[in-house]
Amino acid sequence: MSVIKPQLNKLAAMSYTLIRQLRHTAILSQQIRVESTMTNLTQEAILFRPPFTQFAKVIREAEKIVGYPTSFMNLRWLLSDEFANLAMHLRKVVDTNHPIIKTAKSVIYNEHNNLQPWGLIILLLSKAVNPPVTNIQTSKITDNQRVLAELTEMIRTGHYVHRGLLNIKVSERSTVADTTIFANKIAILIGDYLLVTANGMLARLRNQDLSYLISTALRDLSEGEFFGDRDAQNMPLPGKPTSNPLDLFPICTDTIPLDVTNTLGSPVREWTLRTMYSGGSLFGRGCQGAVLLGGRSSEEQDLAYLFGSHLCLAWQAANELQKLTSETKESYSLVSAPVLFALCENPDLYDIIAKGKENITDVDLDDLKEEIIRTDAIERTRLLYIENANKAKSYAEMFGNSEPIDTIKRLIETI
Repeated sequence: MSVIKPQLNKLAAMSYTLIRQLRHTAILSQQIRVESTMTNLTQEAILFRPPFTQFAKVIREAEKIVGYPTSFMNLRWLLSDEFANLAMHLRKVVDTNHPIIKTAKSVIYNEHNNLQPWGLIILLLSKAVNPPVTNIQTSKITDNQRVLAELTEMIRTGHYVHRGLLNIKVSERSTVADTTIFANKIAILIGDYLLVTANGMLARLRNQDLSYLISTALRDLSEGEFFGDRDAQNMPLPGKPTSNPLDLFPICTDTIPLDVTNTLGSPVREWTLRTMYSGGSLFGRGCQGAVLLGGRSSEEQDLAYLFGSHLCLAWQAANELQKLTSETKESYSLVSAPVLFALCENPDLYDIIAKGKENITDVDLDDLKEEIIRTDAIERTRLLYIENANKAKSYAEMFGNSEPIDTIKRLIETI
């Protein structure tokens, strides 16, 4: 305890200073041009959510059920000397326009990011499938499931941080500020640290089946970065609309690579595949792994994967609706569902997006938003959200009636 206390004090002081600086920067700065390039494919904003106090009440009740406050989910790796040193270096670039600052603000104190409780959902599902008798063996299962929830969150955060990079051409590096290059290095190091630590935690669980499941999710995260057209900053661009778009993209429980056949230009298929690449597969495998550690059958493990996948899809659709229907001038992704639906209805809109082939900041998002609202894209995205939320609830109900399952359903209803 005497060793941990100084680290806690050091971390608390450093975090408080960093948060104050980040908030101060957010207030004084105008909307950063680079921020509009962030695709936010896994941005955790929630639509149709009740007042924050009501949602927070559901979260607190869920934490009581799992016996684990998720506000301390990341405490284990935040206490490490390596992460503390990286956070100290991050402070040096707080006043820059680098995307890593937006990422840090979102991870540290942005309430919307904290409203997509991946780890908490995994723990609730674990509680629902674990044996009812408390003994040493079941306690060990619970510990392993808690580690799984933590490492899943850690992989998601590490991937999110890695995406906060600026691609700088070799010919332009001599003209770029040193702080920008330094910020890139910090983003790489922080992301690498989180991913390596998560893999170390996974290896220590000594479960080959679980390691295989999570490795397939890591594969999907990597492949997603190379899917479809990209601009100079590696930001994704939507596929050109096809004349005969297909409507469905079946979520397959197999661990084979995701099927990319006939997806680009087909709104639902392209959107589903992109969302699965950017987080749906990881969350699904995390839920599947929790049921695996609970000793349940392969059929129930498949149900858990489908549950997690559709819940992530529902969250994503809700987030994208929020961005397009909000009165604030919030940037949105060019590969979000409303954009893809609008392109399908009015292919001429692709001429606006074509201007962003080199840099998506060349696209007039306000003009495009007005065109999107004139189509039925918002309503179709709303239906997409409802469909996936209902599927997630139906899969959750297949694990029986219990307090953890009822809480999961309540959390789904609040999005």
